[in-house]
Amino acid sequence: MSRAIYPGSFDPVTFGHLDIIKRSSAMFDEVVVGVLNNNAKNPLFSTKERKEMLEESVKEFGNVEVISFDGLLIDFMKQNDISVIVRGLRAITDFDYELQIAQSNRKVSKETIDTVFLTTSIDYAYLSSSIVREYASYGTDVSDFVPEFVVKRLENRFQQ
Repeated sequence: MSRAIYPGSFDPVTFGHLDIIKRSSAMFDEVVVGVLNNNAKNPLFSTKERKEMLEESVKEFGNVEVISFDGLLIDFMKQNDISVIVRGLRAITDFDYELQIAQSNRKVSKETIDTVFLTTSIDYAYLSSSIVREYASYGTDVSDFVPEFVVKRLENRFQQ
């Protein structure tokens, strides 16, 4: 059985993320979406909220599971018998950064960890969670970027 992980902060989940999840779910028997609890970042949504939004977003996929984790990705992968990382690339600058991470993960893990890079669909090449948060913070309609229930959560968060 082939298992892959698509890790990220997903703050919030976007249609770009969902595109990568959909495509990777067709490539692997099982895809774990790993919601990173990163203490170095100051997320808009809690890990629990981000996990809930992802679970709602991927419920149509029978082979996708959402799990939150903290610590090193490679440690999480060892504990969960996962050997492939899926990463989405929007631009060449993403590749430069992701290549460094992929190579260091492989070196540090001392096991076979491969990274599969998927280029984002052209419809989402410009899209990032930070752009969505920025627009939403000013009350701009972000329904072209995220599922409707995420729009509602963003509106509620910024009205507080």
